[in-house]
Amino acid sequence: MARLTYERADFTPLINLGCGSRFHPAWVNVDIAPRDPAVTACDLSKRFPFADGSFDVVYHSNVLEHIRREHAPGFLRECGRILKPRGILRVAVPDLEQICRLYLENLQRSCEQQPEAAARYDWMMLEMLDQTVREHSGGGMAEYLAQNPLPAEEFIIERIGDEGRELIHALRSQSARDAASRKRRRFRINLKSFLRRCAERLLGEDASASLKIGRFRLGGEVHQWMYDRFSLARLMTATGFVSPQLMTPRTSQIPGWPEYHLEVGADGAVHKPDSFIMECLKPA
Repeated sequence: MARLTYERADFTPLINLGCGSRFHPAWVNVDIAPRDPAVTACDLSKRFPFADGSFDVVYHSNVLEHIRREHAPGFLRECGRILKPRGILRVAVPDLEQICRLYLENLQRSCEQQPEAAARYDWMMLEMLDQTVREHSGGGMAEYLAQNPLPAEEFIIERIGDEGRELIHALRSQSARDAASRKRRRFRINLKSFLRRCAERLLGEDASASLKIGRFRLGGEVHQWMYDRFSLARLMTATGFVSPQLMTPRTSQIPGWPEYHLEVGADGAVHKPDSFIMECLKPA
């Protein structure tokens, strides 16, 4: 890993952990698998490669739920270690409370046979469970979103925002490309099938399948835990932070937050409307 230095006089000490494709040049942006040269590779499951008190702000969006529950306190303590006193921690995670409310609401409407309620119910079941239990990349969500037409599409896009709209487009485009390139992929598929049969002979069919599922579930895609406003605030205070409070994508104690467009695009659209945001402070 490249050594990270912060010697520029104009540098503003802000860090975006697990940034994915949403980052800003005013921040230090790190991710385990960078998609852009402006992002530095960093494995957040280990001690962060930053000195104590390096940053005024630590931010991560849709990262904490991918960390095992027993490892989450250590992860937040690392966030606190690299924060300066009175520094701000901003966390965005999927909103379990909202998911549960919409699930129960659409369960009742489905039982009453209200129009489109069953399609909304199906989606809320996927939101609640799929990314926790899936055993292959994309899981049931990807299969559901690839439908064209997509049941309750307006409701689903309202839930998953711009990222969801981009994903739906990508899945539909991928389906068209797959249909056109099936012959070209035949050799790769046959090779993959051959390697799978070899593994099954060496390990046995059940052990080979278990290894494949285990490797996937440890790969970082699945949700290891879910949070609501109570449990996240409790976790923050238990790991040494103070004054946890809810924020919106447009509000923050971070100076100039709207200018970074990390949660709201330049067009005013919220990137992850299915998430809630909480900020807390490192004590002086």
